[in-house]
Parts: sequence; structure tokens; C-alpha cells
Amino acid sequence: MTKNLCVIGLGYIGLPTAVMFANHGVRVHGVDLNQRAVEMISNKQLHIEENGLQERLDKAIDSGMLTVSTEPVEADAFIVAVPSPIREDRTADLEYVRKATASIVPYLKKGNLIILESTVPPKTVEDVMLPELEKSGFKIGEELFVSHSPERVIPGRIFEELEQNGRIIGGINEKSAEMTKELYEAFVKGPIELTDATTAELVKVMENTYRDVNIAFANEMAKIGEHLDVNIWDAIRFANFHPRVNIHQPGPGVGGHCIAVDPWFLVELAPEQSNIIHLSRKTNDGMPEFVADRVMEFVGDSERKIAVLGLSFKADVDDMRQSPSIDVINNLQEKGFTVASFDPHVKDDSHPTQVQSIEEAADGAAMVLILTNHKEFKDLEPGQVADAMDEKIIYDTKNCIDLAAWKEAGFRTYLLGDHKDNTNE
Repeated sequence: MTKNLCVIGLGYIGLPTAVMFANHGVRVHGVDLNQRAVEMISNKQLHIEENGLQERLDKAIDSGMLTVSTEPVEADAFIVAVPSPIREDRTADLEYVRKATASIVPYLKKGNLIILESTVPPKTVEDVMLPELEKSGFKIGEELFVSHSPERVIPGRIFEELEQNGRIIGGINEKSAEMTKELYEAFVKGPIELTDATTAELVKVMENTYRDVNIAFANEMAKIGEHLDVNIWDAIRFANFHPRVNIHQPGPGVGGHCIAVDPWFLVELAPEQSNIIHLSRKTNDGMPEFVADRVMEFVGDSERKIAVLGLSFKADVDDMRQSPSIDVINNLQEKGFTVASFDPHVKDDSHPTQVQSIEEAADGAAMVLILTNHKEFKDLEPGQVADAMDEKIIYDTKNCIDLAAWKEAGFRTYLLGDHKDNTNE
């Protein structure tokens, strides 16, 4: 039975996972190379935003069940939860995984369990982790046990989903998988399925790729809806009444550490077999430029100011990784627009266009452009910005506000995927 756990990486997944284990009877040591993050966690301060994290972190630190530092320690089990980004050429950068694995080798002992939680291309455990672990001198599968158990949670609901969602565990052998299952049973209430490591790696990438392809279909339908003068949001809602249809929502692009990244793993590994996946990625990556082109069409003059609302990639979180908002802003600036952005969840120094309030962003602007459907934006009233604006235009790419109310307040209103209502006659 695992009594001591070492978690490598204290970001959006690693820290909640460490806290969860610490609050369920496992003594945890968390490791991160970011000295400031380590100091903040030690002082019960958050360097990431997540519902319920503060009180759980307080409990874990106060109980003594969670300690943190920049160096690993000996433990019964190790979890690697570090980034697995893509490079500019869309190939996987697995150096974080390799270096994190190498960092624990001096601390390994016979009987240890090593788990990779990072979402990675298939064969990463086999081709990247095992060669590093073999340097310990222990025999893999007999003296060291290794598995992949990918996280399957969504920011904003991480603790609920850590507990309730099912878990896929892929071991390098049966004992590795069984040992991992026993560890996660400390808090996982959902079903736990056992398989091999490569299958588990593929399953996680498949799950995110399915969503990316579905969103690409929705974005393509949004463009078709504009061409046909149909409100695509209504059409998708009606289509989803069918019991076997589940079309996702269109938007200004796809962001986050998974959906915008993982499909490229498959394109890299099997380029000739991933045509639909590749086209879907290109479709979603093209949405920021599509939105910027629409802004130019609606405003008519690039020497104007645009108030951008939303920098994070999804609602009510602070996560800007792969956020399409950043690409939209870049496209607008390339066209000559001045951009002032505001996001109540993102730290003030995270982007050079940031200002302190919605009102400041709207001051002198020709358009309010909604790119993230934060609750604060859903509740926005026209009167908050109308008087400060140079021209009254609003473009909602997330279908999150009552455009009828804004039209009644004298705004020209535009909705992604609903071209016929984009006039104020």
C-alpha cells in the first residue's frame, strides 16, 4: 500500500492531484522547478485558479500531509504531471516528460511505482520514460512498475471530476496497472479500467481529438449558417434534440492544454491516416483569423479601437494556454486595430493589451468583442459601456449575452454563425 507519494509538476493538474491524495490519507511531496510557485504553495497561496482548491490546499498543508520543494524525495510512488506541449512545427515536445522522469531516478528504490499523468503521444512511456528509468539499474516490470493514467478533468470542475470520472490505467504489465489502480482508489469513485500503456495513451488523445473534430464541424456549420442566413446556434440546439446527435458549440477557436494540442500528436505519428483530424485542426486554428476578418467587415476601419473581453481559453478560469483570444488579438493588431483587453480571471500582467476594467477597455472603442463566456460578461449590461464607446457595436462569438437587449440600447449587434441578424435596421 502506498504511504508516500511524490508528485512532479504542480500546475493545473499536478497540484489538485497532490492535494487530493494528501486529503485522502497519502503523504505527498510535491515538486516544481518554479521556485515562486513552490513558495506560494508552502504559504497556502495559489498560483493557479481552480474552484475549491484554496480550502483543500489549506487542509493539506495544515495537516502536514503535503510538503513541497524544487527537488524530489524518496517515496513509494511517483506521479509525473508536467506539460507536453507542441513546438512551432506542430511536433510534440516531450522534454518536460523526459527531464521529469530523469529527475526521480536518483530517488528510486526497489518496488517503486511510476505513473505518467501527462497527456502524451502513444509510445511515450515506452520510448521516453522507460529508457530513463532503466538508468536506475532496477529491472522494469519486476523491480520498478510503470503505468500511464491520464487525467480526464476540465478546469473549473477538477475536484468533482477527479473523484467522479472514470479512470483509464495502462500498465507496462498487469502488476503495474493493478498497483496504480490501488493507489487511485484512495479517492476515485468512477469505474477504473485497466489496459496497456500505449492503449491508455491513445485513448486520452482520442477523447480530445473527438472533441476537436466535433468543434471543427460546429465551426464549419457556423460559416454555412452565415452563408444560408440561418442562426446556427438554434440549428445546433434543434439537431441535438435527436438522441444520437451531440454537436458541440462553435466559437473563435479552440484552446487549452489538451484539445488544441493532442490531435497534432496523431498527425505527427500517422500523417497519411489522419486527414480528417488534420483538416479539423486547420479549421479550428483558422477561426481567430475568421473572427478578425468579421471585425474588419463590421467596423469598416482598422484605425479604430476594439474592446476584447476574455483572454482565457474557457469560461470562469484563468488558463490562457493555447487561448484563441490571443490569436484573435494578434490578427486584429496585424490589421491595424488598437486592442484593449479585459479578463477578470487573468492576472493583470499576463498580456500587454490588458486594462483594469470593462469600462476602461470600452473607452473610445468602436466594438465590444466577446471571446470568452465568463459569467461577468454574461451579466454585462449595455449601460456599462455605451456612453464611453466611440461607436456602439458588439460582436458575440460565444452566444453568451442577450443581443436583443443590446440592440434595443442602440447597438449594432453581431453573433458568430448568425449573419442574417447582423444588421440594425
